[in-house]
Amino acid sequence: MISAQPVFHIASLSADSDAQLKLELQAKIDNKTKPLGALGQLEALALQAGLIQQTLTPSLSRPVMLVFAGDHGIVEEGVSPYPQAVTQQMVKNFLAGGAGINVFAKQNGMSIRIVDAGVNHEFAAHPNLIRAKVGLGTNNFLHHPAMTEQQCAQAIFKGKALVQIEAEAGSNVIGFGEMGIGNTTSASAIVAVLCGLPVAECVGRGTGLDDAGLRHKAEVISAAIDRHQTNAQDADTVLATFGGYEIA
Repeated sequence: MISAQPVFHIASLSADSDAQLKLELQAKIDNKTKPLGALGQLEALALQAGLIQQTLTPSLSRPVMLVFAGDHGIVEEGVSPYPQAVTQQMVKNFLAGGAGINVFAKQNGMSIRIVDAGVNHEFAAHPNLIRAKVGLGTNNFLHHPAMTEQQCAQAIFKGKALVQIEAEAGSNVIGFGEMGIGNTTSASAIVAVLCGLPVAECVGRGTGLDDAGLRHKAEVISAAIDRHQTNAQDADTVLATFGGYEIA
């Protein structure tokens, strides 16, 4: 049950202290018994971890992957070659351990949690399934905002709370994934509005659209943006208008 108000603190750091720590970390890495740079990307990751944790002795503990799933009303417009039911099918595949993310998590010693943020289906109980459903999929944003502002805020709150739970359990490595047929259409619309870019530069083939499907997808997004005339300075409104529960 998600109820506690999550509280987060992000420390403010000076550029000078960060630069000094970077020098010290790099010196520690370079002074290991190995040729300079011999560990390649691992060295860059070690440096990054030290800077994130603000220490010369970074440690990674209880890594976890949270995969959020939600359905999108915009699929009614034929923007995906796959039906909405594939979202629930993929969630069941995640829970059965049969998806690519399950393999990656297992290989890297990560726990995996599957979060029902808004799938148009009621799942049976499962130890790796977290029920955080805001609704049975979003509205078709070609005609209506995908979510109300209250629904969007609720989805964000639930995501914060889930991260808080993992952090309090000792995790300091938390990854995020998403699943939802139609959510690349949402993502393309959000990027186009927030970044002020032409839709054609933001839209992609998603799960495998052909050229005609890609053109149609771009046309649907453009029509939706024209309909809503959303203020790009208000990120919350943009998210509520075009987003998905799993994105929020």
